[in-house]
Amino acid sequence: MPPLNEIAGWLLLGGSTLLLLSLALGQIWRHSRESRIHRQRLALLEEDLRRSRERRERESSLPVAWNGKRKFRVERKVLEGGDICSFYLSPHDGRFPLPNFQPGQFLTFDFDLKGRPEVRCYSLSDAWSETHYRVSIRRKPGGLISSHFHDQINVGDLLDVRAPSGDFHLDPRGTGGVVLSGSGVGVTPVLSMMKTLLAEHSRREIWFFYGVRNGGENIIRDELRAWAALGLPNVHLQVCHTKPGPGEEQGKDFDQLGRITVDLFRQVLPSNNFDFFTCGPGPMMQNLREGLQSWGVPESRIHDEAFEQVVRSVAVESGKIEFKRSARTIAVGGTASSLLDLATKEGIRIPAGCRVGHCGTCQTALINGQVRYTKPPAFKVEEGCCLPCVCLPQGDVVIDA
Repeated sequence: MPPLNEIAGWLLLGGSTLLLLSLALGQIWRHSRESRIHRQRLALLEEDLRRSRERRERESSLPVAWNGKRKFRVERKVLEGGDICSFYLSPHDGRFPLPNFQPGQFLTFDFDLKGRPEVRCYSLSDAWSETHYRVSIRRKPGGLISSHFHDQINVGDLLDVRAPSGDFHLDPRGTGGVVLSGSGVGVTPVLSMMKTLLAEHSRREIWFFYGVRNGGENIIRDELRAWAALGLPNVHLQVCHTKPGPGEEQGKDFDQLGRITVDLFRQVLPSNNFDFFTCGPGPMMQNLREGLQSWGVPESRIHDEAFEQVVRSVAVESGKIEFKRSARTIAVGGTASSLLDLATKEGIRIPAGCRVGHCGTCQTALINGQVRYTKPPAFKVEEGCCLPCVCLPQGDVVIDA
């Protein structure tokens, strides 16, 4: 039998060998794991570069947007529910592919109803397609053009359409997290953003908030189910009901009880480090903007679009408005909501689309005098012009209308 000191030596040697072997195996495992993570990150980067290259090649091959009006044919008309109808439009001239657009932009439609020209803007509600554009339009009580779309426009009809435009849009090539929120028909532009991001396989963190009264007004139920079924870890869906229908259960049929608010954002979002895109009624937009600013979100990261004008009459400086083209002059004072409102009450027509300072349809040359804006216009107004839908005269003015 070997001496005890030899046995102890062998044990120490064996233990040291096992320790060294364990350390070596650990280093090999860590190196293998780090190499695997590195390869995964490299593969993701290569995939991003490939998609970016394909996107640039696709966009460079697409035609540029057209000038003026272009004829489009109604290919499909789909009643979505909640008094909202979708129209699928293809170019009558058969020239494909269609020009690309930024998700969140709108189409402008020109009508001539009984000799009276009318202009309206409706948001694109889908991702870009080579063959068609889609708009989803809510029937507005007393709305001339929305009712005309629902009641008179059918498959096969031709419409005069201006190219996609608008400054409320998302850049699909961005990398930062985004919060998309829409209430009622205000979901249409953010729906376009969401579908574009998913079509691009974006890995940005995406929070999508959708507010309706109840499930009967939910026009994107199928899309929501399909998105949830994808199981994407970077996509988070929040459906808000203000007045749930009979039998509707929170946690099953909807996620949050109440409206979309900044308090809700603060409750569910991990931080305020997002770009916020919101669309809905004017009061909702104002509350969200003020709340986000109070939360410390930079102005540059708050993007919103109101689909309804908040009509408020404010004091108007006494003076005269000369409508040069109409050869009319009116005296003003008291209160009014806008220069467009003053003109309309006098029977003087100024073509207008959105009526909230977004589309620029009403842009009119300001020949003399000054105006003040009741809200900052999203549309970039040309030098020497004004947007009558969101401005009022300051003293005497002369405009080309």
